[in-house]
Amino acid sequence: MKYILASQSPRRRELIGMLGITFDIEPATGEERQVGDTPQEIVQNLAAAKAREIAAHHVGEETIVIGADTIVVCDGEILGKPKDRADMERMIRMLSGRTHEVYTGVAIDHITGNSEETDEVRTFAECTRVHFYPMSEEEIANYVAHSDGMDKAGAYGIQSDAAIYISGIEGDYQNVVGLPIARLYHELHRM
Repeated sequence: MKYILASQSPRRRELIGMLGITFDIEPATGEERQVGDTPQEIVQNLAAAKAREIAAHHVGEETIVIGADTIVVCDGEILGKPKDRADMERMIRMLSGRTHEVYTGVAIDHITGNSEETDEVRTFAECTRVHFYPMSEEEIANYVAHSDGMDKAGAYGIQSDAAIYISGIEGDYQNVVGLPIARLYHELHRM
């Protein structure tokens, strides 16, 4: 069985390595369109689109393609990756002293045979609540100037320099990093 991760995220690559399987990396490159009425639907649809894009290149091969997408939601607003430093500052100020949700959608596309149809597709979404300490204006400015959050949903990585501002979580830590690996393991096991 061949496994493919349809993501270029080094964090997802590291997490999927915990499964103890050999896998290839083939990042999806299609346009990301948010479709759905709820955060769960949106991340599942984004993950499914990524998995389908890569699965289409492997018709006829016994392959499992894993797609994932993560969003941060605060007061009903979806916070993706910041557009620029000003957007990053806006997001961090919004999260400061508050609780928000992190949703990761996962799609598992299992391909067999010579058909363009997949034999089985599973999608799911995990939600983790994250609590931020209040941040001063100086802390926000320093964070924005030195952070690696430009390539992360919500402008922060729980596993990096934002860790000192997080007072707690409710749910799966790995989900906030970008892949709910325990749930993925059990879903793969059921397949």
